[in-house]
Amino acid sequence: MSVILSLMTSTPTAFSIAFQEETINAIYSKVDQFPWHEMPDDGGWGYGTNLEYLKDLCEYWTRHFDWFAQENALNRFAQYTAQVDGLTLHFIHEKGIGANPIPLIISHGWPGSIVEFKKIIGPLTDPAQFGGDPQDAFDVIAPSLPGFGFSGKPKRPIGPRRIAQVFNTLMTDVLGYERYVAQGGDWGGAISSWLGFDHAPPCLAIHINILTMRHAQGPLDEAEKAWEKQFDKDQEDQDGYRAIQSTKPQTLSYAMMDSPVGIAAWIIEKFYTWSDLADRDLESVYTKDELLTNIMIYILTRTFNTASWIYFGRREEGGRVLSHDNRRVEVPTAAALFPQEFLAWPPRSYVDRLYNISQWTQMPRGGHFAAMEVPELLIEDIRAFARQFR
Repeated sequence: MSVILSLMTSTPTAFSIAFQEETINAIYSKVDQFPWHEMPDDGGWGYGTNLEYLKDLCEYWTRHFDWFAQENALNRFAQYTAQVDGLTLHFIHEKGIGANPIPLIISHGWPGSIVEFKKIIGPLTDPAQFGGDPQDAFDVIAPSLPGFGFSGKPKRPIGPRRIAQVFNTLMTDVLGYERYVAQGGDWGGAISSWLGFDHAPPCLAIHINILTMRHAQGPLDEAEKAWEKQFDKDQEDQDGYRAIQSTKPQTLSYAMMDSPVGIAAWIIEKFYTWSDLADRDLESVYTKDELLTNIMIYILTRTFNTASWIYFGRREEGGRVLSHDNRRVEVPTAAALFPQEFLAWPPRSYVDRLYNISQWTQMPRGGHFAAMEVPELLIEDIRAFARQFR
């Protein structure tokens, strides 16, 4: 078995993002040539991505956006690739500056990327530089999920439980950590949950800012039943993308892989709908550069298709249910509840049956993309949670 594992897992190799100018210009040319079409004007985003906003974004994209400035900013982080359980995995690995940094693996989701973590990696690794206590330092490991961004593409769809297995191998066998903490939102919340469930004791604790898992028994009391009823109602106009990506991702990909504007529209609508915006203004939270850098990673790496496979993979793994024999994640778990998270949290009683909750934080603001929207709140919550393990 050790021989087989050694063939499937390798030591890290330094990695830098590097695209040619002709590649970038070809994308800009496609954006310029997009055949804009009209649709009824509902005065906002009611039919999906707003036409006028997307036109404005695309004008900025081709006239003012500087991909190479963003590429250089990302390359300031130490990045690597390694063969992990037979998959090529890309990851940021920034060492902490402090007396006893805790290894922290942070996982993004869809439609995100490592771009989500640009604002939190520095303060987590070098808190003193940002006015914090060096005792709170972490070694931060931020992988691109398999099939996403700069990681390799699996041969077929895999789900969050399998990805958790890969990430545990990365942390223990490749990077040599004996213990670590996992954090995530969106798919990263599911991956972190499986790390805590399947891979303790190396995974000693998890911090999640989303609840994706479900209890086999379902809701038990009236409050939990009311939450489930409201949750299902709230998700009625969100289920379209999820249904497509979990059943027919290949069909969708034929159009998207040929259309940078299509990818932008598909992704931008989620950032608009799932974020805590002032006056429903997308740029009250994100800059155009931030939005476009994330979009460009999907386009440049040609991973729109394989990034959607994780939805198919979860369905094959058995869906959202954590355990059919009513076991829970027993490692200490922190729950950070951001008020505009589009997957509304259930009552604490329901969550306690899924996790060993040791920290429960009701955040004053923020939505689905917490690391980008309210990085300072997320950072402080992670720090507070991890102090018990130092």
